[in-house]
Amino acid sequence: MTQTTSSARRAVRGNHDYGPLQHLDPVKDTDPAVYQAIMAETERQQQGLELIPSENYVSEAVLSVLSTVLTNKYSEGYPAKRYYGGNEHIDTLESLARERAKKLFGADHANVQPYSGSPANQAAYFALAEPGDTVMGMALPAGGHLTHGWKVSFSAHYYNSVQYGVDPATGLIDYDEVARLAKEHKPKLIWAGASAYSRKIDFAKFAQIAHDVGARFAADIAHISGLVATGLHPDPVPVADAVTMTTHKMLRGPRGAMILSKEEFAKKVDKAIFPGLQGGPHNQVTAGIGVCLHEASRPEYKAYCKQVILNAQTIAEEMVKRGFVVATGGTDNHMLLVDVTPKGSTGKLAQEALDLVNIATNANMIPGDKRTAFDPSGIRFGTPAVTTRGLKEDEMRLVAHWISDVIEAGDDEAVIQRVRGEVMALCEQFPLWY
Repeated sequence: MTQTTSSARRAVRGNHDYGPLQHLDPVKDTDPAVYQAIMAETERQQQGLELIPSENYVSEAVLSVLSTVLTNKYSEGYPAKRYYGGNEHIDTLESLARERAKKLFGADHANVQPYSGSPANQAAYFALAEPGDTVMGMALPAGGHLTHGWKVSFSAHYYNSVQYGVDPATGLIDYDEVARLAKEHKPKLIWAGASAYSRKIDFAKFAQIAHDVGARFAADIAHISGLVATGLHPDPVPVADAVTMTTHKMLRGPRGAMILSKEEFAKKVDKAIFPGLQGGPHNQVTAGIGVCLHEASRPEYKAYCKQVILNAQTIAEEMVKRGFVVATGGTDNHMLLVDVTPKGSTGKLAQEALDLVNIATNANMIPGDKRTAFDPSGIRFGTPAVTTRGLKEDEMRLVAHWISDVIEAGDDEAVIQRVRGEVMALCEQFPLWY
């Protein structure tokens, strides 16, 4: 993604008249209230740092595709097998996205229609298991996702869920314990993947555990999709029966999802999405997925992913220097979990304090957390968005010290005002394209 830093662009932003968003003029004329909310959010993104691991910025090309006439078309079914006429151009776009996904990830089959990550995971259950089957996944407090069998999710309501965690001493997945649980409970489906785990996942070990008990194996790489695609993280595609991911995180695409699978499960996956779970796909999103996959195939995207890791590791190192406890001692990917309770704070308080200085994060449980999910002990940080913006190690050191200053300062207004001004000044140096 190219960042524009011209003085002319900055002058426009200073007047809160974002030139590249001129396509919103009809919204301004028709519905000023919605227009003002959009412009306020645009300003928030421009003037703040996004450190939520699941967030990123789309390119101008992706954002442009999302506002096209593709949104007007109903396209139930799949290319060349639609239930409505007039889909020849939609077929072209969806086929293009599917082929690009298969090529980028080396997959037999790709479905690009899931509306988001949770529906994609639900479809994987439909394709690989039956309601009432025993399934295994990482527990939410250990870093797993709701849909991996956590008690409030459909995945625990319609399936017999067995949850594995992490070693409380190290915060790492204990593969021997996973294997023990699998042998004890004989699941029909085992999930690997996480939404708050900062180390590499050995998908080959998970596949072997599943094979040993006759289970299917699914991998959720929503957070690490870019790292997998560029060879910077172990690859589940060769060993998993199905691989799910969102497209709006590290892939920098629209809010959607994909399912990759072995050819053996291609028809089951497709039937699980349509007609099993969804009606017509969102064609503008499908096209946006195609664009982001094209962008991710370029050499500069791998350089971006490498920088994402370096930036996360830099924050981790600096916060350890400031006396914070970083889960697992560091990170191998784009995120880190930091225990803020030794500093007299909580995750919720730290998140709210950082909001005041235009740094967006999210409170998160840490391994072995004794606090609740509503006010946990930790904060989860991620670097995909700030890396897209152009920040590197030097800027990450500044960010880490700003975070530390704010959390340690409590309600010191002088610190809040100082850091907020410094954050906004940095954002001005690294403006977003819009």
